[in-house]
Amino acid sequence: MTALIFHPARNAMQSGKGKSRHWVLIHERTSPVRIDPLMGYASSSDTDSQVRLTFDSLEAAEEYARSQGLAYQVMPEHEPTPKRTLYVDNFKADRKTPWTH
Repeated sequence: MTALIFHPARNAMQSGKGKSRHWVLIHERTSPVRIDPLMGYASSSDTDSQVRLTFDSLEAAEEYARSQGLAYQVMPEHEPTPKRTLYVDNFKADRKTPWTH
């Protein structure tokens, strides 16, 4: 069984950093998802893929994976690049698109 450890990115719909300060460990799927012919639900016999564990640090997540005997892969942490914009830039004469009311 393989586990994936990553640091989740912040929600794109909000400016806050909620739920993105912890490291997350998830299990990769071992069986494929199948469609139920009667109801159309997607289901799987793999219950480990539903488990999502959070840790305060990368070291704690790695220690847990080692203690459980899991092969794990750590995804590199993504640092967003700040995009600086100034209000004055809205009124520059050399804008790519003309400013209108």
